Amino acid sequence: MKVDEAQWQKGLEVFDKVYGPGMSAMTLPFRDSAFNQEIVGNQFANLWASETFSMREKRLMVLGATAMLGRPDLVEIQMNGALINGEFTDEELDFLPLFLLFYAGAGNTTTVFRGIEAAKARRKEREAAAE
Repeated sequence: MKVDEAQWQKGLEVFDKVYGPGMSAMTLPFRDSAFNQEIVGNQFANLWASETFSMREKRLMVLGATAMLGRPDLVEIQMNGALINGEFTDEELDFLPLFLLFYAGAGNTTTVFRGIEAAKARRKEREAAAE
């Protein structure tokens, strides 16, 4: 699948809204791959851009799915974007792993907890650097 330039640019813009300013640059070296065209041109330009669910609601769905993968690195990426966008309070962040514990299991939820804590630490680093 090859997306047109307008679709590609829209996807990059939404990518940066989801994950934070400048994060779409990681996609540029792979611009011409069919895989990357699908991610930027469809997943971001269409699905993440859709107003059917809010950004926060979509992020919660991704977090639930990611919890089942047991990947704290992917949780951290999602939560970094959420923190940049102000989507969750600290109280909500602390509640997320507690709630998921009963649906994703202790092992998977431990990775969610680790990913959230890593994102919180990164936020503190950004705030300290901005001072």
